[in-house]
Amino acid sequence: MPPTPHPAAPLSGHRALVTGGASGIGAAVAARLAGQGAHVTVLDREADGAAKVAAEIGGDHRALDLTDGAAIDALDVQADILVNNAGIQHVAPIEEFDPERFRLIQQLMLEAPFLLARRLLPGMYDAGWGRLVHISSVHGHRASPYKSAYVAAKHGLEGLSKVIALEAAGRGVTSNTVCPGYVRTPLVEGQIADQAKAHGIDESAVVDDVLLARTPVKRLVEPEEVAGMVAYLCGPGSASVTGSSFLLDGGWTAA
Repeated sequence: MPPTPHPAAPLSGHRALVTGGASGIGAAVAARLAGQGAHVTVLDREADGAAKVAAEIGGDHRALDLTDGAAIDALDVQADILVNNAGIQHVAPIEEFDPERFRLIQQLMLEAPFLLARRLLPGMYDAGWGRLVHISSVHGHRASPYKSAYVAAKHGLEGLSKVIALEAAGRGVTSNTVCPGYVRTPLVEGQIADQAKAHGIDESAVVDDVLLARTPVKRLVEPEEVAGMVAYLCGPGSASVTGSSFLLDGGWTAA
């Protein structure tokens, strides 16, 4: 049976695995879940960054390349909360897109979530409780040119989450996606600076006129906002929320 939640620490007694947890969204999610009482394992290929976040939140860490399927199968972690967050981006027209890069993005952002779910679901089923939250993207619902691998992976992740939700129905396990627009992470801030330099415009103009051109609300999503949605999906009152996709896109998909 799952632990009885305490109002001040509703995830006390639960163990969470957060991938890509060394910075950005992953670090914010790890901190939020730890603040709710969960013991969090921070997984990232950047060992130093993962160790730093883990130390700050009182968790532990694993350094792992999620494109290595054998390493995932050998992972020595038990968790009843899985947050699939790790991801990368590569931009190029399809005719110039390196096929190996395309495959790597699918391995990291679609195959790894499948393998981790496959690894952890039996324990969740045995316990009668589990939460899978996949950090998807507005690009799980919309396409942008030159992002074929990323868009394909995020669309696939949306489908994977729904299949897990159907298979896990009635076993106390839920699966959902969180789909932000552009989030204020080190990766995005680097892209803003590069585009401002390349186009000779202010960084604020890059945000409003380039990144957020299709977004009615002209602001970046903060990592803590994504973490808040993840915490809700793992917390009390979420047992009937499954197979759903939660957009934090500033109205992009409404336009």
